[in-house]
Amino acid sequence: MTAPAPVLIAGGGIAGLALALALARRGIRSTVLERQQAPAAAGAGIQLGPNGVRALQRLGVADALKTWVSEPEAIEVRAGSSGRRLARLPLGSWIEKRHGAPYWVAHRGDLHAVLAAATAAEPLIERRTGFEVASVAQTAEQVTVADAAGRSIAGPILAGADGLWSAVRPALAPGSGPQPAGATATRTVIPAGQAGALAGSAVGVWLSRQAHVVHYPVRRGAEIAVVIIAREAEARPGRGWDADADASRLPRRLASFHLSLAQVLMPAAGRAWTWREWSLHTLPALPAWAQGRVVLLGDAAHPMLPYLAQGGALALEDAIMLADCLRQPGPEPGPEPAAALTRFEALRAARARRVQVASLRQGRIYHLAPPLSWARDAVLALAPAPWLMAGYDWLYAWRPPA
Repeated sequence: MTAPAPVLIAGGGIAGLALALALARRGIRSTVLERQQAPAAAGAGIQLGPNGVRALQRLGVADALKTWVSEPEAIEVRAGSSGRRLARLPLGSWIEKRHGAPYWVAHRGDLHAVLAAATAAEPLIERRTGFEVASVAQTAEQVTVADAAGRSIAGPILAGADGLWSAVRPALAPGSGPQPAGATATRTVIPAGQAGALAGSAVGVWLSRQAHVVHYPVRRGAEIAVVIIAREAEARPGRGWDADADASRLPRRLASFHLSLAQVLMPAAGRAWTWREWSLHTLPALPAWAQGRVVLLGDAAHPMLPYLAQGGALALEDAIMLADCLRQPGPEPGPEPAAALTRFEALRAARARRVQVASLRQGRIYHLAPPLSWARDAVLALAPAPWLMAGYDWLYAWRPPA
């Protein structure tokens, strides 16, 4: 018997590699089409709540990543101008007991490396580098993808896991595209020994009107990942998320923060961190994530603003659920492709939208101005921390189907 043609996956990032692994775990072949010749080690952190860790466990890569992560004991929320701690929200053993999986923080490059190693070891997965999707065409029997060089490949299904600026999305929703969100994220990773007030085992969140700062340990505590998310009056151009940051902007973005934070991050003699930046974008709701034999997942379908730190976790969830919808139990063929992809969207769209809305609301809360910010700070200081964290049970309690 001839083996079924592999599922095509556009994008070799977290969503694409996770989908390839999830399919392989169900005996389904795939070909990952990667735009880059070699993956770049993104110098950024990633937070993985219990829902994200549970997805990694299902994929069989959690143990490999565990040696590189940190497990913070809490989220410490501080007033940006004074450095005063407003709340210490429990993580660590509290959240693991509550949700059956830990809360991890990691270097994004480590997560990608673990996924890449697992896909390289899987005979059902082929990875093609230097293949940038230029066009997509489908018939009732197959979908064909071509690149700018004229090379083409056909398969039974195309999954667009190619991020915010997806080249697959126009095949489903011509004219749709990201819209500036009015904020810029600037990130770096610094040695823990030089992190001053930022060093420690907790996730730190510092709040101010025009910006907020998040930091947490990565690589077993050896480094501290930092991101500054600042409101911008004008949209910054550019599609990438790994552009050199303009260091001259840092003083303005850090001006409202306490010296214990600002002095660590400001450029100084003999100490100049490498900063990268990207403009935040939203995507208007698509008419559909799936059409015929083409489907979108992760940021290609539902990009997340970073205020809930759920972009990576939702991509992992998507990968598992899409593979479940395409599974081929026993000797029988899997479901008809269009029906399977439509079912995937039906199972995932409401959750993705809820997380998007909650993340947008969280960003507004972070950047409140007085007197509303005073009320926010009072709630954080006076409300029981476990009660505040219980408000996210709906987010972290997600479990893949048995």
